[in-house]
Amino acid sequence: MALELMPAWLASLEEEDVTFIKKFVLASGSLKEMAREYGVTYPTVRLRLDKLIQKIRMGEATDADAYIALVKRLALDDKLDFDTAKVLIAAYKKEKREAQSCPTSESNC
Repeated sequence: MALELMPAWLASLEEEDVTFIKKFVLASGSLKEMAREYGVTYPTVRLRLDKLIQKIRMGEATDADAYIALVKRLALDDKLDFDTAKVLIAAYKKEKREAQSCPTSESNC
């Protein structure tokens, strides 16, 4: 596949995610077979698949805010816990709303 034809969501995935997708397809979508191949439990494979689905959905969102997308990606990659991600996103959205409702020339906002 030519690089320019590659969907943005696929280009945003890490190599291990693409490998997982390939193995999943070759296993005919069998999570039980994937669990055997990776030597983990079915729920572990299911969790990994769920996280991959979230990554793909996030990659498809074209109007997503870059900061929010970064925080979500960090949480999905287990580099940031979900509670902290929620707090960061909420604080960012609040600050963004306040900045939009308060012109910079006014000092009483």
